[in-house]
Amino acid sequence: MAAVSDSNSSALSELTVLDLSQHVAGAYTGKLLAAFGAEVIKVEPPGEGDVARKVGPFPDNEVDPEASALYLYLNTGKQGLTLDISSDEGASVLKELVAQADVLVENFVPGTMESMDLDYSTLSAINPRLVMASISNFGQTGPYRNYRADTMVEMALSGQMYVNGHPDREPLSSTGYQPSYQAALYAYSGIVAALLARDRDGTGQHVDISIQEAMASEHQFTLNGFTATGRIRMRAGNRYGSVHPTTILPCKASNGKPGLVSLGISDPTQYVLFLQLLDMSELLDDPRFANPTLCANNHEEFNALINPWFMEHTAEEIVHALQDNRIPAAFVNEVNEVLEDPQYEYRGFWKEIDHPAAGTNRYAGLPYHLTEAPPVYERANLLGEHTDEVLTSKLGYDADRLAKLREDGVI
Repeated sequence: MAAVSDSNSSALSELTVLDLSQHVAGAYTGKLLAAFGAEVIKVEPPGEGDVARKVGPFPDNEVDPEASALYLYLNTGKQGLTLDISSDEGASVLKELVAQADVLVENFVPGTMESMDLDYSTLSAINPRLVMASISNFGQTGPYRNYRADTMVEMALSGQMYVNGHPDREPLSSTGYQPSYQAALYAYSGIVAALLARDRDGTGQHVDISIQEAMASEHQFTLNGFTATGRIRMRAGNRYGSVHPTTILPCKASNGKPGLVSLGISDPTQYVLFLQLLDMSELLDDPRFANPTLCANNHEEFNALINPWFMEHTAEEIVHALQDNRIPAAFVNEVNEVLEDPQYEYRGFWKEIDHPAAGTNRYAGLPYHLTEAPPVYERANLLGEHTDEVLTSKLGYDADRLAKLREDGVI
């Protein structure tokens, strides 16, 4: 049975969260709240559940809604409740739960909650202390409010796509669901801020998160650079355009595969040390390569000069030699190498969690450690696993009431 930690030392152990979300952004927000001890109740439609249950990969490539790798990762530590909130009776049950909840998370298309009489103004009238987080592609207001989007659209409209890729090719998107994960982090921090304000003022509030804005907020150099200089940063391939060598270079093959090394040399002192290590300090006297900024303007000629040294050394030799001299360099890890990386292992980042349908799998932990209130890692819920338990303990429903709700398709 999926469980929430009983430890009162968990940072959010006094909170009850209703997670109505589907797919990634809202689910990851709930996952973060659950990791720090909040009682997170995952509310799913009866029968079909969260749409993420249909997304693989699945063990042995056999589709199983209880074994979706995406769902299992996004919903660790939650209790499972099936409830048809689109029905009048289901909405009524939800309102009873809202009366006892601290937080509600949803990521429906704007207007959906209002159409079910479950908007913030309605729910806050039931529970004035409720913090409600609504995550959507473009926010609850504005001309794009009802636009549909996915990762490609979010990356494109945020400006992130335009600066990624080779300058002579079309822009590139990121892999996976990066915009949704970014929005979830903002949702989590917005919820915690609203809870702190509630402790001070006594009332909850509505937290409106736009995935588009979450991605635009990452433009540390592109947007800020444009407002300061009027110049638009162009795509630079696998380089960082304004300094060099901040790039990926080939090196000597090792263990039967081509070698690659990632360099992050932007500091002039590191640049000098780098050329000394390569026994090429004379390049500092060449006006094309005197510093990382000038080098960026002549990166192709620079790469041609240093490539022979790189092709004589393996990635392991290069990375260790540079890091020993405090020069930023790294392996370009494949996924299996990430899982075997000793730094992750030393910090206990990977968590093995057993699940009755999917078996034991390794999951990413959280990238921060709290000394006194560490996160807890419990398995994801089965569909509707805790429906009877939640409705009995929270609302006092008896067996007859549960049976009637189930017969009517409400739970």
